[in-house]
Amino acid sequence: MNVPTLAKGFARFWYAFVIGDDWRIAASVVAVLVVGTVALLAGAAPGGVLAALLALLLMAGFAGALLLDVRHRGRS
Repeated sequence: MNVPTLAKGFARFWYAFVIGDDWRIAASVVAVLVVGTVALLAGAAPGGVLAALLALLLMAGFAGALLLDVRHRGRS
């Protein structure tokens, strides 16, 4: 096998693993991680409080993406 073929397979694996079936969930996770990183670097809240808040934001992002997907599929 050559390097470009390996790189292409590696990229396809990670795309399927991270994005999967719904890109909205991946986008919400990335958004929450960016917000969490900025809040952590700014010292906005203690670590434990920030971790709990980010967990709630992740669950809300997942629920929102799920609701959008269900509503969209119901109209088809």
